[in-house]
Amino acid sequence: MRSHLLNETTADLYRRAVTEGVERVAAKLATTERPHTGISVDELAPVINGIDLDRPLEDPAAVLDELEEVYLRDAVYFHHPRYLGHLNCPVVIPAVLGEAVLSAVNSSLDTWDQSIGGTLIERRLIDWTAQRIGLGPDADGIFTSGGSQSNFHALLLARDEACRKVMQSSERALPKSDVLPRLRIFTSEASHFSVKKSAAMLGLGYEAVIAVPVDRHRRMDTSVLALELENCAAEGLFPMAVVATAGTTDFGSIDPLPEIARLAAEHSAWMHVDAAYGCGLLISPTRRHLLDGIELADSVTVDYHKSFFQPVSSSAMLVRDRDTLGHATYHADYLNPRRMAQERIPNQVDKSIQTTRRFDALKLWMTLRTMGADGLGSLFDEVIDLAAAGWDVIDADPRFEVVVKPQISTLVFRYVPRVEGVDVRGDLVDEANLHARKALFASGEAVVAGTKVDGDQYLKFTLLNPQTTTADIAAVLDLLASHAEQYLGESLVHAS
Repeated sequence: MRSHLLNETTADLYRRAVTEGVERVAAKLATTERPHTGISVDELAPVINGIDLDRPLEDPAAVLDELEEVYLRDAVYFHHPRYLGHLNCPVVIPAVLGEAVLSAVNSSLDTWDQSIGGTLIERRLIDWTAQRIGLGPDADGIFTSGGSQSNFHALLLARDEACRKVMQSSERALPKSDVLPRLRIFTSEASHFSVKKSAAMLGLGYEAVIAVPVDRHRRMDTSVLALELENCAAEGLFPMAVVATAGTTDFGSIDPLPEIARLAAEHSAWMHVDAAYGCGLLISPTRRHLLDGIELADSVTVDYHKSFFQPVSSSAMLVRDRDTLGHATYHADYLNPRRMAQERIPNQVDKSIQTTRRFDALKLWMTLRTMGADGLGSLFDEVIDLAAAGWDVIDADPRFEVVVKPQISTLVFRYVPRVEGVDVRGDLVDEANLHARKALFASGEAVVAGTKVDGDQYLKFTLLNPQTTTADIAAVLDLLASHAEQYLGESLVHAS
């Protein structure tokens, strides 16, 4: 079995096996005609469950043949122009090359003695991102697995900073356990669910999160935020953090960052900006101004695997003051003893909530060194332009209503039936839109997302593929309308 270990004696086998795997994937990419095949769970699950994992195939070619049947054939391919579902992007080739390199070398980015070179590349990219944001000379950060972890990490730091401030200013000795129930987090009702989830995991509970209403553009209403912050102080509670969103998952809306920063500062609250989606604006040649105010944040989440066109996973959490990262520091004698910090040995685990971490920074490094920031940012500009054109298409189509003009690249809309002489019930309209999404997915012809707006069922285009055209958007609208009309027609017949 040693023949399968990657080392100096198996380099040729490695080369042949990886080449064959790349050839298989390249063939699928070149011949994919739909985002996926439309296969169901009930069809695929028995095939996978029927495989005896205790009886290996041994031949790599046979394993790839089997993989074709259980994965490659039916995978959802985000590069297809009619994948309009979630925040999944097509990926750039330099990043895929980086993925191949980092997987083979398998560096672990926790300590210097496991990741020489990798540590410095990651730190350089953190510095570069912090400069793009404008966080200042004391900024720092760490790569993470994704936006949820980045948000959690940031709120952990915010929690411990708030506890430190409250306990220091208290006239009597105040245990941390007395402070935690009085901490509050403020975020818009359109923000990511990971804010509430983080509050629960941090021992604060879901009720610690105050959901601030949004305005007609689906951005946080700062007049309500101001009142909520004042109420917090009046009730003897502590505003731990205000979480602004730069690119909400559903609407792509960007909260008023300068005003939120001002209010957070007035109430001594930590300001975190969740820019997991909107971070691509940092490299946009034309739209960087949409993130004005992000430089005032105490921490920022960025997801390179969304609007930087990187393979999953590639995210980071950055802070204005590197000293705050100490709230997540723990020194283990076997790994990163305190003496290492005194000797200025750069161990990334000192500021991470993970220990073993992949060298995901390499993908972004390879991308920037090949394409440059402007080249990468221009791709994000293309999908933002597409979303603006897509809004015009949907707004002009009497079969649909669209919620709001996009700031980035998300369109939320729904099918609205026009049946002469018939007032279609709201619940039937919801069911028709839900059915249309499911039926479209089952057909494999396109993938769209769904959400609820004010309790009603809506559809969603998340546009992250520069290859998608307005013709694709129009074609998918026709498919959705057809599925919805068929469902409504059958429902109205049964109802009569």
